[in-house]
Amino acid sequence: MSKITFMGAGSTVFAKNILGDCMVTEALQGYELALFDIDGERLRDSETMLNHIKNTVGSTCRIKAYSDRKEALRGAKVVINAIQVGGYDPCTITDFEIPKKYGLRQTIADTVGIGGIFRNLRTIPVVLDFARDIREVCPDAWFFNYTNPMAVLTNVLNTHGGVKTVGLCHSVQACVPSMFRQLGIDPEGVQSKIAGINHMAWLLEVTKDGKDLYPEIKRLAKEKQKEKHHDMVRFELMFQFGYYVTESSEHNAEYHPYFIKRNYSELIEKFNIPLDEYPRRCVNQIERWKNLRAELVNNPQLEHKRSGEYASYMIEAMETNVPYKIGGNVMNTGLITNLPKEACVEVPCLVDAGGITPTYIGDLPPQLAALNRTNINTQLLTIEAAVTRKKEHIYHAALLDPHTSAELSIDDIVALCDELIEAHGDWLPAYTS
Repeated sequence: MSKITFMGAGSTVFAKNILGDCMVTEALQGYELALFDIDGERLRDSETMLNHIKNTVGSTCRIKAYSDRKEALRGAKVVINAIQVGGYDPCTITDFEIPKKYGLRQTIADTVGIGGIFRNLRTIPVVLDFARDIREVCPDAWFFNYTNPMAVLTNVLNTHGGVKTVGLCHSVQACVPSMFRQLGIDPEGVQSKIAGINHMAWLLEVTKDGKDLYPEIKRLAKEKQKEKHHDMVRFELMFQFGYYVTESSEHNAEYHPYFIKRNYSELIEKFNIPLDEYPRRCVNQIERWKNLRAELVNNPQLEHKRSGEYASYMIEAMETNVPYKIGGNVMNTGLITNLPKEACVEVPCLVDAGGITPTYIGDLPPQLAALNRTNINTQLLTIEAAVTRKKEHIYHAALLDPHTSAELSIDDIVALCDELIEAHGDWLPAYTS
């Protein structure tokens, strides 16, 4: 029996999408869907929900929850990762509230920035533990990483974990449809090419019947920018740097030094930037779960239609050898020639029975590569900190972060890092000075 293992299966809604998709895919019938989570109650909820779907759709997949991580992984063909280390309380609260004391505001804090750095530092040891188990009990498995910070974790698993890993993010899939929707453009028959790094990949080409659509996109975006809307940062970046970026404006506001400024509150207003957005989402999700749990877990007639998530289509392609195209996060083995070879990049990839084959891109436009490198610097130094356990590299990562360094002095950045290290306590391993 082939086996798909879902790490962080207590993420019940996401487990429904990914594993529900597998259960309605003909080529994946008979698979074992192995569930693992450190939260026993949420694990049981997901097991119950998935069994409802299995019965409703008539799947022959087998649902099995595990309390032993290594046994959950044993013999897996694919491992899907959707964990969050530290959760909303205490770690997300810590990532937002302590920087506020220094005047440093954030929106999402899960990729780079000071919040992204510390989310990485507490998550890297956990995924490297996964990697040790995988090398022992399912060494040929593919690891599909959905967990943020995407670029760093995917990089670490490939370079230090010894595990075949691809990072999967929704931003590539959503980029063109969401932008066209808000500009009122018909997406039917549109061709696009996207490459860069996770959350800062670029819509390099967008055409229909051979015609470049960028002039019309920019014309409509100029009109749209005259009113308040949720995508003002991305449009401003497009006007200044020439290309539309994949990830949302609330994310990109904190990836650059231009938008969130202590003494320029008019910028926050001008670009409609939602400070503290992620904590609000967390609180709302916790509250919504009370009602959603009854709808999903206590509903024996629960149905499922295949979603657009990559995972089931990728496993199907591996099983059937019918190629499927994704936007994947992989190591930069000469794929984007003006980004560092040590970086994890996001490029088109083909999936089939041979695995995952990334596409050669060549040089990005120089201004786009330059913007990517500002974030890659922090990513690589965060990895250096996690691998060497040297505190100085935590400082280096923060000092080179575009938003943090634009707002705070060297002394304040070092003090902020020290305070965050202390506040995280046992969520972080020990670091040497």
